[in-house]
Amino acid sequence: MLKTRIVSSLEKLFVDQKIEEFEKLSELSVLKGERFSFQLAYTFDNSDGSHLHASVHPKIELCGELFKYSTMRLVQSLPVVKPINNAGVDDNYLRTSPGLYPDILVPPRYDGRFSVAMGILGSAWFEFILPEDLTAGKYNLEISVEGDLIGSTQTSIVIEVIDAVLPKEDIFVTQWFHTDCLANYYNIEVWSEKHWQIIENFAITAKKNGINLLLTPVFTPPLDTAVGGERRTTQLVGVKKRGELYEFDFTLLERWIRMCDKVGIEYFEISHLFTQWGAEHAPKIIADVDGKTKKIFGWDTDATGEEYVNFLRCFLTEFLSFMKKGGNDKRCVFHISDEPSIEDLDKYMAAKNSIADILDGYLVIDALSSFDFYKTGAVPHPVPANNHIAPFLEAEIKDLWTYYCVSQHLNVSNRYISMPLWRTRSMGMQMYKYNISGFLHWGYNFYNNQSSCDAINPYLITDADLVFPAGDAFSVYPASDGTAYESIRIIAFHEGLEDIKAMKLCEKYYGHKAVVDAIEDELGSTLSFDVCAKSSKTMLAIRHRINDMIKQKLSDI
Repeated sequence: MLKTRIVSSLEKLFVDQKIEEFEKLSELSVLKGERFSFQLAYTFDNSDGSHLHASVHPKIELCGELFKYSTMRLVQSLPVVKPINNAGVDDNYLRTSPGLYPDILVPPRYDGRFSVAMGILGSAWFEFILPEDLTAGKYNLEISVEGDLIGSTQTSIVIEVIDAVLPKEDIFVTQWFHTDCLANYYNIEVWSEKHWQIIENFAITAKKNGINLLLTPVFTPPLDTAVGGERRTTQLVGVKKRGELYEFDFTLLERWIRMCDKVGIEYFEISHLFTQWGAEHAPKIIADVDGKTKKIFGWDTDATGEEYVNFLRCFLTEFLSFMKKGGNDKRCVFHISDEPSIEDLDKYMAAKNSIADILDGYLVIDALSSFDFYKTGAVPHPVPANNHIAPFLEAEIKDLWTYYCVSQHLNVSNRYISMPLWRTRSMGMQMYKYNISGFLHWGYNFYNNQSSCDAINPYLITDADLVFPAGDAFSVYPASDGTAYESIRIIAFHEGLEDIKAMKLCEKYYGHKAVVDAIEDELGSTLSFDVCAKSSKTMLAIRHRINDMIKQKLSDI
């Protein structure tokens, strides 16, 4: 007997679960211009004595006006060997053992149909992107599924469209974009036409999911690279060295800017100017030296040595001049060194001071979780991890950002494949409450193992070769056609960004405190970065409450 049920986009349906474990989703409220999703869970059981000896491919019939704004994909499970951080877990995980975990969204096969097999739970993912001029009101959507040998089912959901347009995004969002990983996975030359097309495809998906700040490799980013090792060269700026003088070619960078403008990327995150974890060395820089291609800086370069400092000052001066000519300099965000510790303070300060005058007036940020480091004044715009953010909030730092990665495993929001999607989405309401100005994550598409010693296949290795909890290193997958397949995790994070926008709209009518009070009333607790929603029902209730407040105010006007 075929069974289907519409369930929330915040549920992860494991193949060995029963469809009855998931609450039916009967209604949703959304705003105009919003992107939202729900799932159609499906399975075949033999409780009536029937049998299915092979998979079948039923036909789907969709009825309802909003379906013309929808796309259907299938949720596919992938192997997870390392689901958790070795340091422990809390009670807000789905599973903690190796196995198959649902994560990737793929196009339907069999001419738009999907496979149903006895005893296997699956789901079809319906995503909607509503136009801003859509008529408000309630829309009934029906999904019928029918197939030979399995019978038919019909289920429905009501979507209420509130008569208000979701505001535009006004915070910085970056997940580090690794162009070398795309060249490696697809086995193509860096900056070839094929590479550029794939980069654009992945940038389109990044923008779709709220990423508006793109890691821009003016030089090969000195990130996640073994000391003494190298990542594949991805250098947008051409360098010529003639004696003691340098010339710079910005042709590829200009193309990068045009590509970003085309897909809607607003800001450029300039690759780090010094190596990770301490600013001890220079990034790898390739140059034409008297007609020969050579590496002129790298691990053997002292970060604050005279030669590199002279080069860097020359580069930054000409780079900013080039960007100013196109009106793009204020679109840049700069980094010194990623995640310095208090032991690195002297080296970090020396590196920063060597170019501080040139970058004066520009936004310079770095991931930094040591409040003692921040108190020295070395990093005026810190990006603390969400499990270390409390003292930074107490200090009332203006325009504070936050991030999470491998180490944020207890109580706080994160995106491990083993975590529930309502936990991932909780970051939105947390960022709203504390007026967070930006979010950073290190892995949009990191398809390498630790320290980039080797490339990996993300369909087979989801944990960077047993290093990070599965899902930490990437949130999209490389499709065979050069596009990016989304994970359900990146969509849950984007839903959190949509929540922020709805909450800010609600704030215009009621004020910030009233919106936070409403969130906490539904949550049943004081909201903080170490308090996340514990169920899909709670997370949806919070958003429904916000939408209801907006609807009520509009009816009063």
